[in-house]
Amino acid sequence: MSGTTTAAARCRRETGAGANRWVVLVVLCVSLLLVALDATVLHVAVPAVTEDLKPGAIELLWIVDVYPLVCASLLILFGTLGDRVGRRRVLLLGYGLFGVASGIAALADNAQVLIGARALLGVGGAMIMPATLSILRQVFPDRRERALAIGIWSAVAAVGAAVGPLLGGFLLEHFWWGSVFLINIPLMLISLPIGRLLLPESRGDRNGPWDVVGALMAAAGLFGIVLGVKRLGGGEAPFGPFTLVPLLVGGALMAGFVRRQRRRVQPLVDLRMFSRPAFSTSVGCIVLAMLALVGLELIAAQYLQLVLGLSPLETGLRLLPLTVAAMASGLAGAKMLRRFGPRAMVCFGFCLTAAAVVTLTAMGGDDNTGLLLFGFILLGFGLETTLFGAYESMLSEAPPAQAGGAAAIGETSYQLGAGIGIALLGSVMNRAYAPGLASVPGVSAGDSAAAGHSLGEAYDVAARLGGSRGDALRHAARDSFVHGLHVTLLVSAGLLLLGAVMALRLPRVMECGAPAAGPAIPAPRDVAESRVSA
Repeated sequence: MSGTTTAAARCRRETGAGANRWVVLVVLCVSLLLVALDATVLHVAVPAVTEDLKPGAIELLWIVDVYPLVCASLLILFGTLGDRVGRRRVLLLGYGLFGVASGIAALADNAQVLIGARALLGVGGAMIMPATLSILRQVFPDRRERALAIGIWSAVAAVGAAVGPLLGGFLLEHFWWGSVFLINIPLMLISLPIGRLLLPESRGDRNGPWDVVGALMAAAGLFGIVLGVKRLGGGEAPFGPFTLVPLLVGGALMAGFVRRQRRRVQPLVDLRMFSRPAFSTSVGCIVLAMLALVGLELIAAQYLQLVLGLSPLETGLRLLPLTVAAMASGLAGAKMLRRFGPRAMVCFGFCLTAAAVVTLTAMGGDDNTGLLLFGFILLGFGLETTLFGAYESMLSEAPPAQAGGAAAIGETSYQLGAGIGIALLGSVMNRAYAPGLASVPGVSAGDSAAAGHSLGEAYDVAARLGGSRGDALRHAARDSFVHGLHVTLLVSAGLLLLGAVMALRLPRVMECGAPAAGPAIPAPRDVAESRVSA
């Protein structure tokens, strides 16, 4: 009798696990959607925040940048902590902190409080992001199912990043700027109890103490590197003390972190993962893909608004096909990966993106809706194909016990690639743009230098000059910006082709052997029964 009961319980447990893993994916995707939304939803609210709170220039910069800065610097810390104390536990704590920080940000009455709240949001985001991927790695031990899950996960990420500005614009038209943060609270109030009930707990190797010193070194080192890269992207002098010092200190701390991890018996992050060609290549592909994407999106948004004269809402709608194509690629990614394998899929994604970028060099001073639509669709599909193949290969190469650390490395690569992309492509754009304004007839050297900082400043100078001189400066600035855009697109295409060559180190076929061993995922009913019996 007892044997029959045990067999029935096992059968019920296995059936529940199979039925619930897709529900778990839904919960994880909602978590990711909130974090992705919060990364972009504030962008359209910056003018309203500036008018209400009157922040200084430095304070305004920190309001925008402190969230991604803190989030990127803490990913390794919380990713590896989840491996040690429990990924579900870290995720639920991130939910709670995210909700509390959202309330503080919405009700902030000065810039300092808003900066602190955004920093707390970054801490919560760093707890949520690697936990979603590492739990997904455990819930879907079969690689074929995991590929489909990652495709859905990445499609949701694309939706969140694109919907953020549109949702923010809608809320600002009907409510005050704090409403862009308040939308997080009801979603977190729903996600917290549902996540506690449905999400499985999983841990990695718990042998030996958690390397607190190493975790803090990684956090401080990444903070310095990301801060320095962001300042470079903002146009700061590369050898200025507030740019060079963070980069040097951050680099030194990360070098010390790597050395420390190699010497420890129980390292915080097993750097031997990088000796696997598929893992290290996947990380490099993520960096290159994001390097191209973020810099291009930033420049494309400026082109649409300042050259073509579109409103922010019209700009968001023009970029929407990119997101729709990315969603389609994410949903189709699992089938493409099984049929073509990681090597061909990531190479194809890079080459398709490079083709899209070269196609967009046909953009000029006049609106060409068909060209932009075609180029953005190719761009979105190609980049998502690349990122999907790279993320899936990276997670599949990582041992299950290191899932949190691997997810944190992937997300950190994502953030670093984005920051480097803004800095590198922004610098290319500025160097190609400024010389065209050096000798505009009737415009003084001082005005030309001011106009050479950006297209927006050039329009301000042209409005102040007025008359024929203002018109000449405006036309020269537009032509120079379009020229700079073409140069930047060609540089980006070169980087993407470099990524295609790099992807040749990935495996040719998708190995779908026996599912990796991992903890059993109990059904919610069995969890409740075990708690009652305890």
